[in-house]
Amino acid sequence: MKKKYLYILISLIYMDLIYNLFAYDTYLKSSIINIVLFSICQASLIYLITSIFTKRINKVLTYIIYGIMGFCYSLYYTFYKVFITPFSIALFRQSDQTLKFGKNILISILQNIHVIILFFLPIVLLIIFRKKLDYEKFKFKNLGISLCVLLISVGIYIGNIFIQKKEVGGIYNLYFETNNVSLNIERLGVPAAIYLDIYRSIFGIEEKIELVEEPQIEDNDSDNELFEYEDNITELDLSSTDGNIGKINEFIGNETGTKKNKYTGMFKDMNLIYIVAESFNEIAVREDLTPTLYKLVHEGFYFENFYTSNNLSTIGGEFQALTGLYADNTILSSWRSGSAYYPYGLGTVFKNLGYNTYAYHNNSAYFQDRNIYLKSQGLDNYKGCYNGLEKLINCEQWPQSDVEMINATIGDYINSDKPFLTYYMTVSGHFYYSFAGNAIASKNKDLVKDLDYPEEVKGYLATQIELDKALNILINKLDEVGKLDDTVIVLLADHYPYNLSIDNINMLSSYERDSLIEANSNNLIIYNSKMKSVKVDKVGMSIDVIPTVYNLFGIDYDSRIIMGKDILSTSEGIAIFKDKSWVTNKGTYYASTGKFVAKSNDIPEGYVNAINTIVSNRVAISRMIVANNYYKYIFK
Repeated sequence: MKKKYLYILISLIYMDLIYNLFAYDTYLKSSIINIVLFSICQASLIYLITSIFTKRINKVLTYIIYGIMGFCYSLYYTFYKVFITPFSIALFRQSDQTLKFGKNILISILQNIHVIILFFLPIVLLIIFRKKLDYEKFKFKNLGISLCVLLISVGIYIGNIFIQKKEVGGIYNLYFETNNVSLNIERLGVPAAIYLDIYRSIFGIEEKIELVEEPQIEDNDSDNELFEYEDNITELDLSSTDGNIGKINEFIGNETGTKKNKYTGMFKDMNLIYIVAESFNEIAVREDLTPTLYKLVHEGFYFENFYTSNNLSTIGGEFQALTGLYADNTILSSWRSGSAYYPYGLGTVFKNLGYNTYAYHNNSAYFQDRNIYLKSQGLDNYKGCYNGLEKLINCEQWPQSDVEMINATIGDYINSDKPFLTYYMTVSGHFYYSFAGNAIASKNKDLVKDLDYPEEVKGYLATQIELDKALNILINKLDEVGKLDDTVIVLLADHYPYNLSIDNINMLSSYERDSLIEANSNNLIIYNSKMKSVKVDKVGMSIDVIPTVYNLFGIDYDSRIIMGKDILSTSEGIAIFKDKSWVTNKGTYYASTGKFVAKSNDIPEGYVNAINTIVSNRVAISRMIVANNYYKYIFK
């Protein structure tokens, strides 16, 4: 019996080690004690369950349990390798996204079959050495001992949780105060994360909101010093103290909001073309290969510390770009259903100003219910493949062409008698980046064939050349009709090209990147042909784009109820990543290890804890705003 227990315990620790070693850059040493202690609890439970029946039933149960574990680890690992985001029950409910990428998942399984085999190795060894382990039914004495071992191991694990009660990002916080599937897997291990996910899918979680004064950055702009700028806030009724609405009200009432600045209203009444570009990244911005992107990046607002945090792949990136809220897997259903109210939705805001609004996507118009959630954002006149665009472009190739989409749609709005807002979600930059399987990479192959890079890297650059060509057409046609000077182009990515390995990314990077944080470093384009280039050093991220744009267009909005912040304001710039790691101008914090790497020597006392609180609050409030349809409540 001792052999059986030891085998169960060792195999459980082994599977989590394999997952972490292959899923992440390095194994997270800080997580070992949590994973080992949970594995002892799990092993004690499995040992008990597979020892209380007859020998035959015990053996079959053991095989079933190991088969399920092998499948779960393989599912979580394969999903992570395809989407670089952790699997969860909430994402499983969005199963059409997974099915749409069935071919990609199959390719990922084949590419990672060696790891999947390692997950099923324990059950294979069980079958091979089935005569070496005892599956006999417990005697009464042994049953009592086994129950005691289980209770003691659970007690030690619970004690370990409460020992870490005051630790920032400790497992007490993960169990009782926050919901973060990514960090749960990293710090607790896959089985514990699965159990937590199941529990919270049924019972939910009441997240901790801790009020804290948000720091402001030093404003060295002499122009700003001449004026006392107003706050970007409006009158809100925050009197309700009931439930989650009351919690959100209390949080917002504690916020001061961001201030207007010398750029407020700079683009007032201009046209806006707002683009979320599939897998766009600064590593593809080259004067020789992508001259239009290079021009737009360097001749508009030049953001030197911008990040497009990869959070729930394209749908998460698009959510963040359109709402200014942090994406979370538990609110995707509400987002996709269009049931939540978004008064600050991109289309709604400009439509209320009298603009004509348009939206386009050159893949299926209906994928992930894009036709529904874009409408909830006030984006009218939406065309995609199979609701009209298929008559104008080749929708049967993969991926579809950004050039074809721009050519086919610009006539809809370029001669508009009113100012226009046009939204594009592109697709040409989508993986995989092989010349054989990617129509866009193949189309532009001759332009990259002589570069000294692997095929995947050249294929990626070829897809971004298509985006560059599309933007060149857009600019030239705007110029031809005399509307270029009156039009602002905003472009950000949905996420970095995560299908490229970090080694391939670093081949194109000017510095060494890691896969958690710096892989997300990116360009943000905010460009108008009449402006002078402005360098912006402050850290920003995707959720900050909407409030930055609204301030530039002189739009009245309440900066307290958008969790992104105007990058041009004096608020502290914070980029948040999927496991609640973060970057500010003062340093980088790695949530999985609790390590802070300072960029300067003037770090205020308590700074890291304060930013951790702000990050947790913004993530939690974003989720609560959508889950409770808060905007509908506050705007009646």
